[in-house]
Amino acid sequence: MLTSDDIRNRTITEDGQRMLEKAEHDQVRTVWDRYQAQLPQCGFCELGLSCRNCAMGPCRIDPFGEGPQVGVCGADADIIVARNLGRMIAAGAASHSDHGRDLVEVLRQVAEGKAPGYQIREEGKLRALAAEFGISGDGRGKEAVALDLAEALEEEFGTRKKELTLVRRAPEQRRALWTKLGIMPRGIDRETSEMMHRTHMGVDNNWQSLLLHGLRNALSDGWGGSLIATEVSDILFGVPRPVHSKVNLGVLKTDQVNILLHGHNPIVSEMIAQAATDDDLVALAKAKGAAGINLAGICCTGNELLMRRGIPMAGNHLTTELALVTGAVEMMFVDYQCIMPALGQVAACYHTRMISTSDKAGFPRMEHHEFHPDNARELARKLVTEAIENYPRRVPGKVKIPVEPVDMMAGFSVEAIVAALGGTVQPLIDAIVAGKIRGAVGVVGCNNPKIRQDYGHVNLTRKLIAHDILVVDTGCAAVANARAGFKVAEAAALAGPGLREVCGALGIPPVLHMGSCVDNVRITMLAAALANALKMDISDLPLAAAAPEWYSEKAISIGCYAVASGIYTVLGPMPPVLGSKNVTQLLTEGLEKVVGATFAVEPDPDLAADLIIAHINRKRAGLGLS
Repeated sequence: MLTSDDIRNRTITEDGQRMLEKAEHDQVRTVWDRYQAQLPQCGFCELGLSCRNCAMGPCRIDPFGEGPQVGVCGADADIIVARNLGRMIAAGAASHSDHGRDLVEVLRQVAEGKAPGYQIREEGKLRALAAEFGISGDGRGKEAVALDLAEALEEEFGTRKKELTLVRRAPEQRRALWTKLGIMPRGIDRETSEMMHRTHMGVDNNWQSLLLHGLRNALSDGWGGSLIATEVSDILFGVPRPVHSKVNLGVLKTDQVNILLHGHNPIVSEMIAQAATDDDLVALAKAKGAAGINLAGICCTGNELLMRRGIPMAGNHLTTELALVTGAVEMMFVDYQCIMPALGQVAACYHTRMISTSDKAGFPRMEHHEFHPDNARELARKLVTEAIENYPRRVPGKVKIPVEPVDMMAGFSVEAIVAALGGTVQPLIDAIVAGKIRGAVGVVGCNNPKIRQDYGHVNLTRKLIAHDILVVDTGCAAVANARAGFKVAEAAALAGPGLREVCGALGIPPVLHMGSCVDNVRITMLAAALANALKMDISDLPLAAAAPEWYSEKAISIGCYAVASGIYTVLGPMPPVLGSKNVTQLLTEGLEKVVGATFAVEPDPDLAADLIIAHINRKRAGLGLS
């Protein structure tokens, strides 16, 4: 039986606490229950000292030196930890990069006229990106340009190039360093494939070269796959611009058909959003007794819709099951990434229908309806119709919407930020030089049941803005900060006097929502734009990144490409590397001499903020700023 203290220790959010009470009443097990059932977790795995890369194992290294110190093949702690970390990077890079490939395939089919319902919404960005690949747009229609661009982007995934095209956006000094170190990313798929090869038994058994290739693999994500995903999403669905919306479980409606969109890829959610606004389907909802159709997002599919359409956010990663516990959800669509296999079991306790949509992602107890560009519009209408028909099956006694929603602003793409600054980054540079903004920090990443939900994100962000540090965020961190009330103009009252003045002049909050987790590249692009304007390297700037509650392999790839790009990065949970003193020291100290940035690990958000503030002060001093 959960006590009130147990519930408060799981989440700081009011809507989450109320839904955990309801889950207990409804006898629904959640991610926190399953986490408790796993305790104590494997100590060898936590330290990175277990290996199952071949059938001679599984092997483990005794961290106390009393048992085996090498695996069957002879791999020691340094090799095993480095191999395991390398495979985490490869999996994370592959996830975001495959997301980018899916979008390139849609771009191609739009250009070929084979994707009804999709269109090129941002012709200017299409032509600008095409120009970066040497594709002429003179006198040519946008479809012809899009087809050439799709083919060029497909080539980025292969192995023919010495370097990825979009690395040219990085400062010259940074590119020269990558080349010198031998970590310049070549083909997107090539680096992931090579990492899997290197970590096969009997290949690379040098922990240092394994970690260096890990940085190269991560760069192929951050300056390749993820960047392509964001750029093509903007072309197809629109460049985000500032928009007002709402957040938390209060965005669900007791008198409307509630449809939740969960996952990471906007291909499916775009068609559902179109179908939900069709007049005939809205009329059908009213005929079934509902006041209308209400769409809400979960995780990064939700962030994609929020950034471009203003569709409200129900919550982040650890809210997914709790949203179903409201009993008010007619249908949840999922695509891929961060989707718990348990969702089908939770939905079965209510009337909710669960729909999986990707050809590469199946889930237990979910109906599977594959969305492809040629059938997406028709299938979306069919399934939205079925969601409406599910509305009368609600059990009123099981429905509880726990709170009122919180207002928020989103849509701060790099283009939107530069436009707000008058078309140049110079006003931001001036504010940093004057000390009104002491620096900027990207707060990113997921939730993790090992940490109170949103506690790390919210408390770190609150302290940073109070010290005149601008926060930009993405993904689940962005939802946490929005739910805490940091994403309205009035939140500038929580900022230090300098940041408060800047926010007041621009009418913006002190925490800027830059998109989904794949959109972390927007943060690195903004950093690159500042560095290029100042003709210096990214590592010279008073910038940092933090992932206070990360859990996924994608977060490892993101952190590695941030550090390899020259951005000091503070993690909350410790990665599984403590089993190797050498690997740990390289990641937290030695990389500073290699790439000009390093990792730090600090689970206490107040102390993590202190580390970041001290880092920003050192960088300001290095630039001769107060």
